[in-house]
Amino acid sequence: VSGGGGTSWRRRPVPSRLMVCIMSGASRQLALLLCGCCVAALGAQAEERCPAERHQAAQYVAAVYEHRSILSPNPLALTSRKQALELMNQNLDIYEQQVTIAAQKGVQIIVFPEDGIHGFNFTRTSIYPFLDFLPSPYLVRWNPCLEPHRFHDTEVLQRLSCMAVKGEMFLVANLGTKQPCHSSDPGCPNDGRYQYNTNVVFSSNGTLVDSYRKQNLYFEAAFNTPLEVDRITFDTPFAGKFGIFTCFDILFFDPAVRLLRDSEVKHVVYPTAWMNQLPLLAAIQIQRGFAIAFGVNFLAANIHHPSLGMTGSGIHTPLKSFWHHDMESPEGHLIIAQVAKNPQGLIGTGNATGKMDPSHSKFLKILAGDPYSEKDAQDVHCDGAPKWNTNAPPTFNSEMMYDNFTLVPVWGKEGYLQVCANSLCCHLLYQRPTLSKELYALGVFDGLHTVHGTYYVQVCALVKCGGLGFETCGQEVTEAAGIFEFHLWGNFSTSYIFPMLLTSGMTLETPDQLGWENDHYFLRKSELSSGLVTAALYGRLHEKD
Repeated sequence: VSGGGGTSWRRRPVPSRLMVCIMSGASRQLALLLCGCCVAALGAQAEERCPAERHQAAQYVAAVYEHRSILSPNPLALTSRKQALELMNQNLDIYEQQVTIAAQKGVQIIVFPEDGIHGFNFTRTSIYPFLDFLPSPYLVRWNPCLEPHRFHDTEVLQRLSCMAVKGEMFLVANLGTKQPCHSSDPGCPNDGRYQYNTNVVFSSNGTLVDSYRKQNLYFEAAFNTPLEVDRITFDTPFAGKFGIFTCFDILFFDPAVRLLRDSEVKHVVYPTAWMNQLPLLAAIQIQRGFAIAFGVNFLAANIHHPSLGMTGSGIHTPLKSFWHHDMESPEGHLIIAQVAKNPQGLIGTGNATGKMDPSHSKFLKILAGDPYSEKDAQDVHCDGAPKWNTNAPPTFNSEMMYDNFTLVPVWGKEGYLQVCANSLCCHLLYQRPTLSKELYALGVFDGLHTVHGTYYVQVCALVKCGGLGFETCGQEVTEAAGIFEFHLWGNFSTSYIFPMLLTSGMTLETPDQLGWENDHYFLRKSELSSGLVTAALYGRLHEKD
């Protein structure tokens, strides 16, 4: 994300052959077409008919698997290591099938989700039989597949290592690990061991390259928080340097933001077990927003349990996403895509005026302090107080994402709206070709979020409401008909802002332009592919957490 100043951004034109086709539903065949090369998006039982060819010079082939994990029927019950391995091996069998499919497509790196091998909802004691011992990759060079008896309780690591060997690919997976500690260690838990939510990375020859222990736990009583933050990057021969973190980490400075301060990190692998929360924090929304905000490729593998609201994975680049979100199918899903080694972000254009369209010109006039009136549509300058103020729609409050948003209804076919809370003012300049029988609202929140985690956010959001009453604004919505052309902007106090665009049927869109203009951060979009569900700028003020 750019800092303050006068820089705006514009999307590089996407070649017409770059297409993404995502269709939900268990019985439909899913396909992705990328640069004329058919890239498979396959479930565990699907057939593959079209090979993905590598463009050695500029691209690599990546895969993420959204896994419907086989769960313990009673995660609170005490069990044996043998029983735990029986359950985990069922999940690892599915992983192995996916690696085989991916290998046939020339995949060079595959990512599996958080909690995919052992499941969730354990206590500290009940998860213990599911934990592998993990030696430090910094202290020990180890290939579990070739040296299976070197350490005890490493059966899961051995299988993952052998999968990487068999598939000849880098493999990223999440598992529970344990590390003994001594009473002389002031941080050592009473039971004499640390337990971590851990990602592991294996190279294509099965060597344990690196590991990452989750820093920002999400109500995970079974695990410890590392005493020091793991800031992990790993090198690959096919795409350079990758960063790695897990699920809830995405919303925090450490390790997520700090990793991206390394300009060589162009790719992030991201195992997650994310429960969707609309209208602002669906899994694919935050994944896509991160890829755009930081200009990186983002390989996100989520767990698949629709009954728990858990779905949404993708291979996201700053300009395009290959995603899967399916609340109907019970099956897991493999996404394979070719990814640029050097991702192209949105291009800075400064205050270019050569080919500026009328809506952007009007946006700049408002930013410069010129009053707005409906006459501006005919380029007649309005003197005096802005006329929209005399008939300003009412502000109201409604709960969104467990936060008390201040909102204003979005009425009419065009207009300019402003709504403020604390130090943040959000603005919307919009046109609508036709009016739908739906209520939309522009909302603002500037404060400490305190439910399901504590963190400070600044949010400007244009949302479709659940019904026609003001109290329905902020409810979860996935279908919409309203088409907008708009500029959304705010005077944010942070440069860490996730741009989010979600349209009907959980479809992701790319902004036409975004960036800083006169100390305001803006997002511009026209020609939506379907009805708008959410357009938001989701800012994080880490220092106020």
